[in-house]
Amino acid sequence: MSNHDELYEQLERVAPISRCEDGPIFNEPWQAHAFALTVALHEQGHFSWAEWAACFSGVIEDAKGTSPVDSQESYYLHWLAALEAIVAKKNLTSRAALTDRYEAWERATLATPHGQQIFLENDPALSEAERHEH
Repeated sequence: MSNHDELYEQLERVAPISRCEDGPIFNEPWQAHAFALTVALHEQGHFSWAEWAACFSGVIEDAKGTSPVDSQESYYLHWLAALEAIVAKKNLTSRAALTDRYEAWERATLATPHGQQIFLENDPALSEAERHEH
């Protein structure tokens, strides 16, 4: 059994994921990015599939009654919340750093003209040096 098969098996116990023959189905690019980041962090040894499944199921359990897993989008919103929780728990980043990055993307979104691609360097709060880092 491959690592990915093990992941799918554990996830099916928590909440079913939309899949086709080749793997999961994503409706938005961010969903695929969150999924891929989770797989990459696992493959780098930051957490086991069992730890991930426990964290993900905990997020879903905490959301019951307020945010059901009844759509592809809500499934991946829970996925993203679990990813943020586990990287903070494992000290891969902090909640403050996650909040700072979220706010930077929000500012970049608001500063980007409609219809144009959003880049983090569009955040008006970034210094010139920070803009060149991105």
